[in-house]
Amino acid sequence: MKVTINDIAKAANVAKSTVSKVLNDSPSIPLATKERIRAIMRDMNYIPSSMATGLAKRKCNNVAVMIDLSRRNDFLNQFFYNIIGGIESVVGSKGYDLTICNVPQEDSRDFLHRYALSQKADGLIIDTSILEKTAASDLLEANSPFVVLGAWGEERKFPCVDIDNRLGAVKITEHLLAQGYRRIAFIGGRKKEHLFSQRFAGYSEALRRRGCGVNPLWSFPEGSTEASGYAAVEKMLRLPIVPDAILCMNNYVAYGALRCLRDRGISVPDEVGMVTFDNEPLAPYTSPPLSSLHTDTFGLGAKAAELLMGLIQDEDTAPEEAAKSRQTWIEPHLIVRESSVKPGSAL
Repeated sequence: MKVTINDIAKAANVAKSTVSKVLNDSPSIPLATKERIRAIMRDMNYIPSSMATGLAKRKCNNVAVMIDLSRRNDFLNQFFYNIIGGIESVVGSKGYDLTICNVPQEDSRDFLHRYALSQKADGLIIDTSILEKTAASDLLEANSPFVVLGAWGEERKFPCVDIDNRLGAVKITEHLLAQGYRRIAFIGGRKKEHLFSQRFAGYSEALRRRGCGVNPLWSFPEGSTEASGYAAVEKMLRLPIVPDAILCMNNYVAYGALRCLRDRGISVPDEVGMVTFDNEPLAPYTSPPLSSLHTDTFGLGAKAAELLMGLIQDEDTAPEEAAKSRQTWIEPHLIVRESSVKPGSAL
């Protein structure tokens, strides 16, 4: 089995960053410590990688955000720019430049290797969709500062920041239940998407808490567009038992759902209540205005940048060590509007 820098650090009882500095003959490490660690390397037949020996020398005052711009629906919207604005508000104030890198998912490992080895950035903020296990392990091995934007699996071996979508779904479903709705449909998203899984799990949890079953016929994970919202409501209205409320994956789904209900002469909220994730871009301006779950995407970007700057400035804390105290969830909050308030109830 290949000996890693992590194995050397454990054997020497030092941080991985210390081993990396020894590999680069850093003057900040005492000679006695260098000799002891080098002896352990020889005894364990450790062969250092070029990535591990190169990263300790970096300092270019630049932070890179790595995303897959081919996902146009994700990155040609206000949420992406809010996140970037949040990141820039932190790194810019500390004298760092910000670079946005387009990284196709299929080339992510090669791109991350080349970017780290070329020392173009002091740290990386990586969208969860392009980070695969091998690349993550390589970055950890090299003690390269990075933060994941979005929850990444269950292992959580490194710092990440995400909106608490499960908690948000619980909040928004509980609001409908408090208004007296019981047959609540969930429309929008895709089953294999992490975002859908988290939001649907919260919706299901809230229903079970109140003794309401999760009816699979009332779930329509068929996309995140206006057209899919319209089509989902058409299907919903043909069911033997029609839901009396709808939870929508996003504003576009909700707009399509509202349009379908209006075309069928169904009143919101008199006959069907409706809520949606995200307060932007349409929720306050539809007719009726949509109750929504506000997600602070600017704060998401700012927090990711704060975590990364902490790692860059604290060279002796490896990403996997920092992860224990730096898993951060941004709590969304509910904005109640006319679409989910039954007649006679107060906003």
